[in-house]
Amino acid sequence: MPEGDTVWYTARRLHEALAGRVLTRSDFRVPRFATTNLAGQTVMEVVARGKHLLIRTDAGLTVHTHLRMDGSWRVRPAAERLRDSHRIRLLLTNADWQAAGYLLGVTEVLPTAQEDRVTGHLGPDLLGPDWDAAEAVRRLRADPGRPVAEALLDQRNLAGVGVIFATEMLFLRGIDPWRRVGDVEDLGALVDLGQRLLGANKTRLEQVTTGDTRRGREVWAYGRAGRPCRRCGTVIKRGEQGPPGQERLRFWCPNCQK
Repeated sequence: MPEGDTVWYTARRLHEALAGRVLTRSDFRVPRFATTNLAGQTVMEVVARGKHLLIRTDAGLTVHTHLRMDGSWRVRPAAERLRDSHRIRLLLTNADWQAAGYLLGVTEVLPTAQEDRVTGHLGPDLLGPDWDAAEAVRRLRADPGRPVAEALLDQRNLAGVGVIFATEMLFLRGIDPWRRVGDVEDLGALVDLGQRLLGANKTRLEQVTTGDTRRGREVWAYGRAGRPCRRCGTVIKRGEQGPPGQERLRFWCPNCQK
């Protein structure tokens, strides 16, 4: 699932292509909104809220999308023929550009005044103007017995962290993914690290946490199961964590994250 930095980058690209321009066509390829027509409306802005994308128009409407596991947006010139059109769930076009949403996990339209219905549950956004580290720490501490990796991925605590950044945050702070939140000595430093990592990656497509952008050197632990730890040489472990049916992958160094 794309993480907060990827969604922020996608929002910026959509904003550049759509904001301030009149829509000449909208094509919702989901049954519930198949007859919705936004043609003639001006897109005011496109913003990210955690992993949610919000496209707001001057008619007081918001197009809410979520990429989930397989979704993506592509921006192309308006006259260009799009590929893989059978995978498109939403198409927004103006005189210059067309934005196509592929395999979107969520596609819906709602009044802008009611956006809280879909984003009101989210915690502070690590890349948003509402970022509040103290509030994120307060929310994490509300369940001190929960494994810290699970708590970081709960968007109600802080919005935007996914498996990649949770893995790298915990590695860099030397914290075992199964350690209880209440046993983490400095949650403030942990969430501050997350905010800095996402901020450093929000203007590029690939996540880099090591500072080395060369292929195969970008991350410390994520996706490196069975390979030696870059710090101590211990074999990186892989496991699953979470309630039944909601398990998520974990990668960690047994030596660096005792």
